[in-house]
This record gives sequence, C-alpha cells and structure tokens, in this order.
Amino acid sequence: MQDIIRRILTARVYDVAVETPLDPLPRLSARLGRRVLLKREDLQPVFSFKIRGAYNFISALSPEALARGVLCASAGNHAQGVAMAAQRRGAKAVIVMPVTTPAIKVSAVQALGGEVVLHGDSFDEAFAEARRIEARTGAVFIHPFDDPDVIAGQGTVGLEILRRHSAPIAAIFVPIGGGGLAAGVAAIVRFLRPEVRVIGVEPVDAPTMHAALKAGEVVTLDQVGLFADGVAVRRAGDHTFRLCRELLDEIVLVDTDAICAAVKDVFEDARAAPEPSGALALAGLKAWVAANPGVAAGGDLIAINSGANLNFDRLRHVAERAELGEGTEGLFAVTLPDRREDYLAFLGLLDGRSVTAFNYRWSGDGTARIVVGVALKTGAAERAGVAAAVRAAGYGLEDLSDDETAKLHVRHMIGGRASGLPHERIFRFQFPERPGAFIRFMSALQPLWNLTLFHYRNHGDDVGRVLAGVDAPPADHAALTAALDALGYPYVDETDNPAARMFLRGG
Repeated sequence: MQDIIRRILTARVYDVAVETPLDPLPRLSARLGRRVLLKREDLQPVFSFKIRGAYNFISALSPEALARGVLCASAGNHAQGVAMAAQRRGAKAVIVMPVTTPAIKVSAVQALGGEVVLHGDSFDEAFAEARRIEARTGAVFIHPFDDPDVIAGQGTVGLEILRRHSAPIAAIFVPIGGGGLAAGVAAIVRFLRPEVRVIGVEPVDAPTMHAALKAGEVVTLDQVGLFADGVAVRRAGDHTFRLCRELLDEIVLVDTDAICAAVKDVFEDARAAPEPSGALALAGLKAWVAANPGVAAGGDLIAINSGANLNFDRLRHVAERAELGEGTEGLFAVTLPDRREDYLAFLGLLDGRSVTAFNYRWSGDGTARIVVGVALKTGAAERAGVAAAVRAAGYGLEDLSDDETAKLHVRHMIGGRASGLPHERIFRFQFPERPGAFIRFMSALQPLWNLTLFHYRNHGDDVGRVLAGVDAPPADHAALTAALDALGYPYVDETDNPAARMFLRGG
C-alpha cells in the first residue's frame, strides 16, 4: 500500500496527459435526486485515461530499454496510450490487437506511429501473441493493467478527483476490466479520503473482478461479452486483484441496456459520446442509487468516463437499446382477435401512452400477434401496470422487455410472405409522431379492408415511418386511394416495389 501510494504521488503523467474536469450532470442529478459528476477522461489526447499508465511506465525506462522498443497487447485504448507515449519518448512501439478491435482504434494507433499486429479474436489471444513477440525481439512489454507503474499512472485520476472536489463525496464509481484504474483510484482515495466509497462496475457478461473476489483468487472466465470491448478481459491481474480485494467497497454489475442508457445520459447532459466501457461507471452509479435509496445521501456521486473511442456504427445499437435500459420503454408481445375493434380497444388500454413500435403481420387464422413498444415514465412499476391492464381485458401478453432474443432479433423480423392475400397492397407512410395517429389510420379503412401488415419504430424523427399492408379487392382500389388521400398522411404505393414483391407479397 505504501509503495503504490508513493508511486501515485510521484507519477509522471502530465508530459502527455491533461488534468480533466469534473462535469456536473444536471438532468441526471435531478432525476436521481443526487448530485452526479462525471470525470472526463474522454478529454485526454487519446480520448482515454490509458495514456496515464502507459506514459508513467515508459518514462521510467532506461535509454537502453527504450532502444529495444516497447510492446503491448490491447483492445484499443491502452494501445493508443502506449503509441503516443512511445512516440513522445522516441521509442518504437508494436501493438498487438484482437481482430475484433473497432477500426477507429486501429487507425488511431497507426496515426500515432504504432506498428499494429492484428491477432486473435480476444484480448487473451492478442496477449499471448505479444508475449511471443517479446521473447523473440526483446522489446519491453507494457502490461495494460497489472503493473505497479501502470496502476500508479491510472491512480492519478483519483488524485485529481480529490484535488478538484473538496466537498463531501458519497462514492466514486470506477469501470473495471483488468482492474488497473480501479486499483489505482481505490488506493489513493483510501489513503487521502477513507470515508469515500469506491465502487467498481463491470458488465454482467464480463464480471472478471467480481468472479475473482467471489472465488477469493484470480480466475479465468470461459468467455466475456464484447459490447464494452474496453473491459472485455477474461482474467484480472494479480496486483490489481490484491488491491481491489482490500480497497473496493463493492462491485456493481450492469447489462448492455443499462450501459446504452448511460451513454444517452452523458450525451444529453454533456454533449459527449462515451464508448460503452466509458459509460460503464455511470451505469453502475444509476444501478447503485436504485438499489440503495438514501444511502450516504449527504455526499456527491462521481463516475469516471474512461474513454470515448466509440465506433460510429455502435451508435445504432446504443440508440435502439437506451430506452429499454433506462426503463422508458416496455416491449410486449400481445395476442388478440384480428379485428378492428380489438385493435382500438387495445390501444385504448394504453391510456394515452405513446406507441414506440408496432409490428404485425397477418396470419390468416383470425389471431393477431403483435410486438409493441410502449413509452413509460416510471419504469418497471408502470410497465407491470400496463401488462396487468391488457391481461385484465382478456388479451394475451408476454413482457419481452428483458428478452434478449426479442430485443435483438424478433422485433425486427415481424413480416414475411403471407399466403391467401391476392389483393394485398403495400404502402409506405409518414405518420405524425403524436398519440392517436394509428387510431386515425384504422378509422380511415373500411370494415371489409383487412390490415395485413404494420411495421413502425420510433427513430426520433419528426414523423413516424410506417410500412402497412391493406387487403382490398381491385374494385375498391379507387375508394382506398380516396380514403388514404383524405387521411392526409404522406404515402407511397410500394405494392410493386421489388423488395415488397420478393419478401412480403405472397399472392
């Protein structure tokens, strides 16, 4: 403990790193009833805290060691830190990265002068390859987390928090992969402000340190989830395990949806876009507050945003899952008679709540099976109330809000070719994004025209984009066109669209 504190207090990081701010998150603070601040390590030159540990390690190397070059294995952020630190010290850097590493991180390492070697599907495979290169070349290996100088460099994050924030702190939330940041922050906080809780946060599908603490020793997980790739580590470090075991108050586990919701929280309050592992600590903070109402209410809560190296493509998944993660959307499978009056009755049971998704395909057996998203304000209790009201009306309902298969796949697969619909017409609409739009649409259709397809998902636009099918005989086509024109929703007839013809119209 004395050794790691000495190393933190004498760490050399500011040749390349900057002292990052503690930004308040006013909207989230108002929601939680607690003052929440975010430590902005995403503002480092490499957009991650990893530059601290990497440079602290390299700055201690002798000229002879620097001449041999440095080497590391990393999923991305440590790689950029090593590449920048080596560039500043005039050393060659070889970086071994898993082939699954986001392209933004690979190109960033190359831009900093690092030689990238892509190897394996996971950090562990990249790590083993880096060790083989070390044995062959004599380059100095820089461990991403399990080294005293690396831990000390990361510990300067905690030192800055305490220096900038002299007011009472209830807890500091730290993301954990291998544990370098958590070990360093916990060490300096315990030394200077022992009354402050230090709480680690891990993804529920990558509970590396949590599993080690539970077992009483470092363990190797069979596999870890890759969504939060910055913390996708199967085995914690030996040094970091010993420090975390002694110094952490607890570890909180959060799922992908909670991480996505935290990304949205950061964006809304700070106009920043953290990577999933960067938002991990804030997701844990929210989960901890929900599980511990009123605990240590006298102090502020601080989460460390560890990085912002986010692949742009990842935003699609984040946006899709954020509402589920923050409890503002429920996803249900509803079964009801395939009749107009039952659709209207079902929508009435939602009591004015906005429909965020509505996916249906005609089956021909007189039963409609719908996947529907519903906007919520108060989370799980309100979700349960909606489900109870629908069931009480005699309709079947399954709550799919926590069903990974439904959220990832099934909700997007409602459709397909339906036989027995020789007169089906397919239309693409722009619905106004307001309650009652679907009811107006249903009311515009004549009773003999069956709704055969409806696909809608709220994407945050000013209009709702809908694909709908209507079964109307040729003699009614003019009347159907007149009814849709009178409805006033912009639409395009896509009946002869090649995609509709190949994948939707069954004839």
